[in-house]
Order: sequence, then C-alpha cells, then structure tokens
Amino acid sequence: MQSWRRRKSLWLALSASWLLLVLLGGFSLLRLALPPRPRPGASQGWPRWLDAELLQSFSQAGELPEDAASPPQAPHGGSCNWGACFDTSKCRGDGLKVFVYPASGPISETHHRILASIEGSRFHTFSPAGACLLLLLSLDAQTGECSSMPLQWNRGRNHLVLRLHPAPCPKTFQLGQAMVAEASPTVDSFRPGFDVALPFLPEAHPLRGGAPGQLQQHSPQPGIALLALEEERGGWRTADTGSSACPWDAHCEQDPGSRQTQRWETLPNATFCLISGHRPEAASRFLQALQAGCIPVLLSPRWELPFSEVIDWTKAAIVADERLPLQVLAALQEMSPARVLALRQQTQFLWDAYFSSVEKVIHTTLEVIQDRIFGTSAHPSLLWNSPPGALLALSTFSTSPQDFPFYHLQQGSRPEGRFSALIWVGPPGQPPLKLIQAVAGSQHCAQILVLWSNERPLPSSWPETAMPLTVIDGHRKVSDRFFPYSTIRTDAILSLDAHSSLSTSEVDFAFVVWQSFPERMVGFLTSSHFWDEAHGGWGYTAERTNEFSMVLTTAAFYHRYYHTLFTHSLPKVLRTLADEAPTCVDVLMNFLVAAVTKLPPIKVPYSKQRQEAAPLASGGPGPRPKPQAPAPDCVNQIAAAFGHMPLLSSRLRLDPVLFKDPVSVQRKKYRSLEKP
Repeated sequence: MQSWRRRKSLWLALSASWLLLVLLGGFSLLRLALPPRPRPGASQGWPRWLDAELLQSFSQAGELPEDAASPPQAPHGGSCNWGACFDTSKCRGDGLKVFVYPASGPISETHHRILASIEGSRFHTFSPAGACLLLLLSLDAQTGECSSMPLQWNRGRNHLVLRLHPAPCPKTFQLGQAMVAEASPTVDSFRPGFDVALPFLPEAHPLRGGAPGQLQQHSPQPGIALLALEEERGGWRTADTGSSACPWDAHCEQDPGSRQTQRWETLPNATFCLISGHRPEAASRFLQALQAGCIPVLLSPRWELPFSEVIDWTKAAIVADERLPLQVLAALQEMSPARVLALRQQTQFLWDAYFSSVEKVIHTTLEVIQDRIFGTSAHPSLLWNSPPGALLALSTFSTSPQDFPFYHLQQGSRPEGRFSALIWVGPPGQPPLKLIQAVAGSQHCAQILVLWSNERPLPSSWPETAMPLTVIDGHRKVSDRFFPYSTIRTDAILSLDAHSSLSTSEVDFAFVVWQSFPERMVGFLTSSHFWDEAHGGWGYTAERTNEFSMVLTTAAFYHRYYHTLFTHSLPKVLRTLADEAPTCVDVLMNFLVAAVTKLPPIKVPYSKQRQEAAPLASGGPGPRPKPQAPAPDCVNQIAAAFGHMPLLSSRLRLDPVLFKDPVSVQRKKYRSLEKP
C-alpha cells in the first residue's frame, strides 16, 4: 500500500512539473504562432509576436503605442546620407528640376518609356545648370553598353543613378555621393533615407495608365483562404491553408495535401501569395500579387520593398520568417476577414497609385526626393497611404490633409459653408448682369470673380452686390478659367459661363449637395461617353438621357484644388488641346476629376424651361438648341494621353426633399425650383 502511495505521489509530482513547464514555456511558444483572443471592443489587428526577430509585427500604427519605431540605421556601404551628400540650396528657386543625361548608346524600350515620362512631367528641365537633380540612366546589360561617367559628375553630388534591374551593368566608376534608384536592391547595399528602392518592372510595363487591379471578390470561398506559391520556372500553384501542408518547406514531414498548378490568369482567386525572399527575380512576382489583390507574404526577403521610405507596407503585405512555416500558416488561418479585406483593398490602391505604369513609378521616385527637399513640409504619411495618393495630392498646394477634398471623412470635418463664383466672360464680352444678381442672392456666396477673357475693353461699371466683386483680366485662353488664382479664398468654386442662366435656389441647393460630396463635381447639364464599335473609338453625346458621365463646367461646383491639378499636373499638350479646341475643356476637367476620385459626377435639378431656352454651353452669344459637342477626336485624344478611360457612368440625380411632390409649397425649402 505504501509503495502504491509513493508511486502515486511521484506520478502527481511529475504531472505537476509537466503542467508547470507547459504553462511557462509551451504557452509562450504557442503564442508565438497563434494570436490571442481579442477583448470585446479591442482593436483586432495582426497578432503581437513575442520574438520580433522571428516574426515581425504587423500591427497598424497606433495599435501598439509602447512599441516605438526604431531610429534609422546608418547607411550601408559608406557614410553618405541626405544631409551630407545632397545640396538642397540648388532646389530653393523652382523646387525639384531634373536634367537627364543623354544616353551614350542604344537603350531599351523601357528606357524610352522612362525618358518620355520624365520629359512630360513638371520636374523636367533641358538645362543642366538650372537643374536641382542630374539623372543618369544605367543602361541594361542586354544592350552590351555600360554607362560612362558624365562630364559634370562632381563626385556624384546631386546625382541620381537609375537602375531598372537588380543585376545592372558592372560599375565603371565610383558612385561617390550619388543616390541610387535601383529595382529590388539588397538590404545590405541599400542606404535608407538616401537611395530609393524601385519595383522590378517587366519589359512590357505600360508607359502610362496601365491595367487596373484585378481584385474581383474579397474572399475566394467563405471560411477558406487560398495560398498561391510561386514556381521557380514561372507560374503559380495553389494550396489551402486549411490543410496541414508546409507548402514551401521541402523538409516537411506532414502530408502536403493536394496541390493544383495554376497560371497567372487565375492568381486573383488566391488570398495570400507566398514569395521567396532569396531569389532577386522573385521580386517581379511582387507586382503581380499587388495587381491581383493577392496579399504578398514575403518569406525572409533579402531585398528592400519598393518605396519603403514612404509606403507603409504593413497595411498591404506580410513579412514572415520562412523557418517557421507552421506558425505562419496558423497566423494566416486566424486572420480576421476584416483584416484580410483591408489588406487586399490596400494592394489595389497601391498598385493603381504608384505601380501600374512606368510613368507612375518614375514620378513616385521624384516625389520621394522632392519630399526630402521640403523636409518637414513634405507629404504626411496619410497622403502617401490613402487614396488618391501623394502623386495626386500635390505638396505645392498644401501639406495638411484637411485642405484637400478627399480626406474630410477621415478627418471628421466638413468643407466651409461658403463658395466663390468664377464667371468666365469670353467673346463677345457682354457683362452677365442678370447672372451676377442671381448668384449674389445666394446666402452661401462669399465672393464673385469675373474672368474677362476677350478683346473688348473692360466695362467701366458693374452692378452693386452685397459681397465683393473682383474682375480679373485673363489671357484670352479657355484654360484660364481653371487657373489657381490667389484671389479665390474659398474651397468651393461655382464655375459659370457668361451665357449661363441659374436661379438663386438652384445655386443654393447645388452647393448644399456639394458640401456632402466635396471631392466630386456637382452640375446641372450632363453629357455621356460611349464606345463606338463602328469607328473603334470613344464617342460623345450631349443628348439628355438617364445615364451620364460628365457635367458641363459652364455651371458646376467643385473644389478649388482641381485648379492646381489642372495647371500643374496635366501635361502641357492637354492644356494646349483645350485652348485650341475650347469645346474639349469640359471633357478634360471631367477626365481629371474622375481619374482622381474614381467616381462619377453628381447631377442636380435644373429648370427645363431655361434649359430649352438658353442651354449652358460655351461659345457664341444667344440661345442655342443644344450644347455644342466637342471635336470628334477630343475624347480619344484625352483618353490616349491619360492611358486609360477614367470616366464612369451614373444615373443618380439628387433632388430636394418633397421635390415635385403633390404637397403644399409652404412645406418645401427650395420652392422656386419647380416654378417655370
């Protein structure tokens, strides 16, 4: 009996020891792979790992306030940094101006696209003396030529060497103080804060526009997340995370389960794309995953992520340790659907904003360097990592998100309650006295600006109004109406033509609608685009239909920021097209706003009697039977310059409450809208 009791006591002691060991050690190891259960009301981000060396943290900013960001490391491969090796005094005048050295030998098609994108940007200059940055293209090894040291090398100071491939031409001279913009640079050679990491671009990458993201559905199958694994010879194979497979580990002893090899066209059906970090050529799969909306899972990458200086990749990608396959798979299984959706949406935004074309990649590179020049007044992280992106949120306009029309919802703010009326007066130059009185009667009008753009002398007298009236002498060009005049003091602009005919109630209601949609255009008369199969191009119609994609800028509300974009972001060839073909200006402005917002305009009610008597259209005086259509090739020329068709169709018209309802007129706020 005593022997049995001793054995029982020993067994209990051993059990207690094993239990204590599991609680102290095993539970910690389990937490390394599995996320803790979230508390009610707590933020549900990526699980917090115990060992940051094994698996990095993927929590969003603000979720772990005690984990402060590590200070930037000293640059590898030398003591060069931004403060010591770049002279910003050369950029104080006109900002960042870039001169490109002419190629000394044959160049590839990709290089041709790069040169075209730089020459068409606002950064380019033909004078090396007036340039802030001198750019040297490192030629491909395929051409059999290597870049030689330019005459104005100056030890590489204020120079940028652009390399498109991880294995560039052998160095024929010392880089010295030159920055390097290289595709997928290794983490050992990359100098943070000085060099720029580029994506690996395929030879056939489009110059501008580019294909849109391919995300078609948020989850392949409810409750099942698919893994797409790259193959060394090209293509992808897929596997379920629900299986016990270790897909990328050849030493796994578990059953690998069923694997199905699929080509690139089926990649959008995968939720996670596992990409090896050992092979530099695997970096080309990174862009494929972004475009497909497949969350990149980078396994111990040895190369720097593109534009990591400004892009927060924790919102779109996952960096994991390839030595812990089971833990990574478990973490992917435990990821919440909301987190998966947020990551996939961010991949689509980043692809469209910075990577879908050569032009966007090059402009992003120059924008990163310009942000370094401006320093504290550069783009904040929100502008880089939220739609529409830093390329379309110009820092020359503002560096505060609340000044742009896109971030009011995120900032919890609303646009100010006043607008500026900008009336364009072209030939024959008759003062729009009746229109001025109608606009001045609006309770929301802050000022009236008359843009006098014709050969006649300015009238000596103007009607008296309760708000300031300013007359601006234009340059006789249609594009003048979209110039960012410093006299415009409000966010909202009511763009008008001297021939426009509006009532005060129509103006008031349209402005109230715009306050709810400050990033969009709100107008009265509409037009549409369509694909013409017979001619193989885009067509245009101004006929009144239920569907529309554009509003006429002869009477429309929009944010004043679009004047800055129109003047400083659009290529000069498009502004020249608007001046030479004035009927194209409406199309061009609608293209610009649609490309930024990815949304159609909004239509508001307009009196049918005035619409038939004197339509809102640019051109000569007097009533016209219908708005004048633009030139036949106008839509196609603008679409070709944009690289894609950004216009979207809509059937939405917003009316006041009780509009045309059979109730007493005393119950209606905008009573005159229904009067003939």
